[in-house]
Amino acid sequence: MGNYLGSTEQQQKDMLEKIGLNSMNELYQSIPKEMLVEKLDIPAGKSEFEVRSIIENMGRKNKVFSKVFRGAGAYNHYIPAIVKQIAAKEEFVTSYTPYQPEISQGLLQSIFEYQTMICEITGMDATNASVYDGATATAEGINMCLEKKRLKVLISETTNLMTVQTAITYFSSRDIEFVMIPEKDGLTDLAALKEALDETTACFIVQQPNYYGGIEAVEEIEGLVHEAKAKFIMSVNPVASTVLKSAGEVNADIAVGDSQPFGLPLAFGGPYIGFIATKEKMIRKLPGRIAGETVDEAGDRAFVLTLQAREQHIRREKAASNICSNQALCALTNAAYMSTMGAKGIQEVATQCYSKAHYLADQLSKIAGVQLANDAPFFHEFVTTLPVSEDLVLAKLEEHDILGGYPTEKGLLWCVTEMNTKEQMDEVAALVKEACQS
Repeated sequence: MGNYLGSTEQQQKDMLEKIGLNSMNELYQSIPKEMLVEKLDIPAGKSEFEVRSIIENMGRKNKVFSKVFRGAGAYNHYIPAIVKQIAAKEEFVTSYTPYQPEISQGLLQSIFEYQTMICEITGMDATNASVYDGATATAEGINMCLEKKRLKVLISETTNLMTVQTAITYFSSRDIEFVMIPEKDGLTDLAALKEALDETTACFIVQQPNYYGGIEAVEEIEGLVHEAKAKFIMSVNPVASTVLKSAGEVNADIAVGDSQPFGLPLAFGGPYIGFIATKEKMIRKLPGRIAGETVDEAGDRAFVLTLQAREQHIRREKAASNICSNQALCALTNAAYMSTMGAKGIQEVATQCYSKAHYLADQLSKIAGVQLANDAPFFHEFVTTLPVSEDLVLAKLEEHDILGGYPTEKGLLWCVTEMNTKEQMDEVAALVKEACQS
């Protein structure tokens, strides 16, 4: 059996007619044009061997850096060898979607362990078996908060723009009002948030730490949001949550995020995994599946899928979400990483991220003309402004096999993790200084 089964032109035509479209371009009209490839430059009549060679040459255009100082949503962390060893076991590598009640005890236990550890990190009562990514998790969290008289969604401008775009796309066919809350000095403008909150507000979403690295005043935000009787959604970095106050400690209603930092490597954008956790009072609004612990007829410990009377079962017509699949292998990788590192190990990673990021920020700030974009407290990302073009600085770093910060409208967004050594950070500071003085 082949790995890929193509469709014929007639099959494509039949499919398009079935859904009322005239062309494949209409099918992809919601995808930005700059992301579409009109035609691959592959001559006709080539053999598989020749096509493979052409594609591999295309792949060599990608630059893989040995030293990374960029995050912006995807983070370079050390992954112990045993994590990949566990995740690669053939017992776990399957395309089977684990939602049937007869699923194996081993896979159920792996989901149960994953859920347990995500709850411990977020401080929440329950989480599902995962969703596609952090942006999807945010959209599903919003869906849990919508009510007939509360259809306004507030999102901080300090949130990752891709998360915002995903949420808006999710509800493009519904009459949901999205309002962006501006930022002030690198953090959410609390006065603007207070003014926007009213009796029609379903929820407010803030990212912690935010997209620009700043540590938000989430306790003050929680007070404002709940005073308006709206729901509070925190989009959190799971590594940072081990040293900052968790969503549960802040009394947030829902915690969402991307757990790529827990054992999943940087791989051109995926596959990653999103988590969504909540308090017991909202557990029946949680999309997807939950693995629970019980005992069998002999009284032995056993695991079952529970609270799954939703989209694929008897309450299909009442289901608010269409989530029906999860990133099982990625969730298992997360669980293997968390088990291997332990609570102290992950906190050590977080501590190193914080300490090293502040060291690099101090070194860069000593360079004439280089400044931090704001004075907001930060975790392992921060923004600097430069006296020369960002392209010049990034090109200088690239000459030395270093991937510099991510260009944003506020400046270069730097990221430092436990993977970066003092020697690397000193080298970056020296090269930035050289570029700024050229």
